[in-house]
Amino acid sequence: MSAAIESAFSTAMAGAGLQPPDDVHADGVIHRYSATGKRGDQSAWYVLHLDGVPAGSFGCWKAGLTSTWCSRADSDLTEAERSAHRERIKAMQRQRDADEKQRHQCEADKARARWLAAAIRCQHPYLTRKGVQAYGIRQDGDTLLVPLRDTSGLLHSLQTIDTDGNKRFKGRMKGCYHPIGRPQGVLVVGEGYATCASIHAATGHAVACAFNAGNLLPVAAALRRKYPDLVLLLAADDDHRTEGNPGLTAATAAALAVGGYLVKPQFSAERPPKATDFNDLHHLDGLAAVRACFAEVLENIPC
Repeated sequence: MSAAIESAFSTAMAGAGLQPPDDVHADGVIHRYSATGKRGDQSAWYVLHLDGVPAGSFGCWKAGLTSTWCSRADSDLTEAERSAHRERIKAMQRQRDADEKQRHQCEADKARARWLAAAIRCQHPYLTRKGVQAYGIRQDGDTLLVPLRDTSGLLHSLQTIDTDGNKRFKGRMKGCYHPIGRPQGVLVVGEGYATCASIHAATGHAVACAFNAGNLLPVAAALRRKYPDLVLLLAADDDHRTEGNPGLTAATAAALAVGGYLVKPQFSAERPPKATDFNDLHHLDGLAAVRACFAEVLENIPC
C-alpha cells in the first residue's frame, strides 16, 4: 500500500507543476529537496502521512506553490474522517510554517555575517555591462551581494550575482526589497537591480528593487503601509515575448491593488526582441528616454 500511495502522491505533485523527488518517504516528516537539480537548492518540500486516511502537502518556497493531497475524494469520507483530515492539514501547515521560519532565520544569520565581511567598494563586470552604479550593494570576491530588507531595514537574505550575471537567492524574499535612494514624494517599485539602478540614475526618485514579478505586490503593499501618502509608481518589465507578459501583468495588478500608477518602458520601432526593461531602454536610447517615461506618468497624475 505504501508504494501505491507514494506513487499517487508523486503523480499529484507532478500534476501541480512541481517535479517530485526520486524517492518519497511517507513518514509524516517534512522533507526538503531540489526540484531543479541545482546543488544547494532546497526550496521544494513535502510531507506525507500514511496513518488514517493517507494525505499530504507539498510545495516550493521559491515558486510560491503550496498544495494538499488526499488519497480519497472528499465525498468518499465520513464526517469524522473529513474532520480528521482538516485537522491534519492544519497540523501540516503549522509544521511547514515552523520549518520555513527556522530555515529563513538560519539563512538570515548567514546573510548578515557574509554582508558584514564583504567589501563596500564594488568593481564588477556585471555593473560595467549593465552601465549602472553600485547603490548600497557590496562585493564578496567575484560575487555581488544585493541585500533584501523589510520595511524596518532588517536584512533577511541576499541576492548573489556572479561575473556572468547568474543570480541566486537564499532565504526570505516575499515582501523584502533593496532600497535605492530616499523617498521624497515619489517611490518607484521595480524588479531587478540593474533596472532599478537605471531608473534611479535617470529620475533621481527612490526605487525599491523587488527582484521579480511575483514579489512586486508584496513589496508594494508593504511600502504602501509604511508610506501611505507617497505616490507609488510600479515600473513594469514588458515581457512582450513571454506568454501572458508576466512582468506587465504583475505590475498592473500591483498598481491597482495599492492605488499606484503603472509605468512601462517605451521602446522605439526598432526594439530588439530581448529588450524588456528600463535597463534595456537605458542602453538603447539613454537615460533621457527612461526619464521621459516617468515624467509622462507623473505629469498626468491628478493633483
